[in-house]
Amino acid sequence: MTPDQNAQNDVIDLQDYLKFAGLVGTGGEAKFLIQTGEVRLNGEVEIRRRKKIRRGDVIQLDGQEHVVEF
Repeated sequence: MTPDQNAQNDVIDLQDYLKFAGLVGTGGEAKFLIQTGEVRLNGEVEIRRRKKIRRGDVIQLDGQEHVVEF
């Protein structure tokens, strides 16, 4: 595997991760929470659903922090 391929495997879209991690019940819920500014990524409000996130990033949702792991 090339470094570029490995790097691609180490990222996931923010909305997909919220569903994958069980932080939301549906994709629609993920979309709504992100677009209304309810989700923070590494301390900053993130409104891009397709924002690429990596292992170790920190998501804040509903007053709780979640470290990205996959």
